[in-house]
Amino acid sequence: MDVRLKRVYDDPEPEDGVRILVDRLWPRGMTQDRAVLDSWTKDVAPSPALRAEWHAHLDRWDEFAAQYREELATNSAAEYLRNYVRTHPHVTLLYGAKDREHNHAVVLAEYLTAA
Repeated sequence: MDVRLKRVYDDPEPEDGVRILVDRLWPRGMTQDRAVLDSWTKDVAPSPALRAEWHAHLDRWDEFAAQYREELATNSAAEYLRNYVRTHPHVTLLYGAKDREHNHAVVLAEYLTAA
């Protein structure tokens, strides 16, 4: 199982495999045709309250990541996605954030690939 991360604004590539948008909100300026999605799994994204807290305090990455992991542990959509990912050799999680290292998709990818 290969889980990759990519901004939804980046061009799709054949190596992407299954392309899943994991943002709760549709990315600004992005059309469905341009996104080339296999799925939009918005229920796996951070809750609106956690998302708002994160955007208000971007300097608290570790705290956000820990809280998001707690949400994932009880999120049925996250468990469904974990099982789905296990059945596909290549999956690319798409997100809209500009910061490629500090965004919820990074935490989600770690969660999905954990044993």
